[in-house]
Amino acid sequence: MKCASKLLPICLIVLGFVCTGCTSSSTRQLEENKALVRRAFNAWNEKNWEILEELYAPDYVCHLPVSPEPLSNKESEEFMRTFLAAFPDYSHMIEDMIAEDDKVVTRFTISGTHKGEYMGIPSTGKEMELTSIMISRIADGKIVEEWQEFDEYSFMRQLGAIPSDQ
Repeated sequence: MKCASKLLPICLIVLGFVCTGCTSSSTRQLEENKALVRRAFNAWNEKNWEILEELYAPDYVCHLPVSPEPLSNKESEEFMRTFLAAFPDYSHMIEDMIAEDDKVVTRFTISGTHKGEYMGIPSTGKEMELTSIMISRIADGKIVEEWQEFDEYSFMRQLGAIPSDQ
């Protein structure tokens, strides 16, 4: 017991040095970053373009699996308007959110009904649902860059663009 009582103060000092970045201000910043991304997801669900304009930096860049090149802020908005025209009931549901440094990783479920042309595929009326992962980078209280990944093959199968037996 004497040995343990001597080691405890040493362990606490070591932990203090190891966890210097574990301050309440860094934790608060991570929570603020997650809240910002959560607000963006809610604004997309509400199709609230004014709030989205507030949350995204003017020089925002988006990396999507359906585009060989990163999209600028304007190109990303055009893509989303086209997507929303094809899936007017489109919505996200956040499943998990993890923040570290200036990034927030969100795993979410996308759902919607294919009611308009999308990437040359005429409306099918089919419902789709898929899981996606988005990494959002935050700077100066704005979303400045995002990388999104989802299973394109499954998405196209749900729309009927790829036969389900393949």
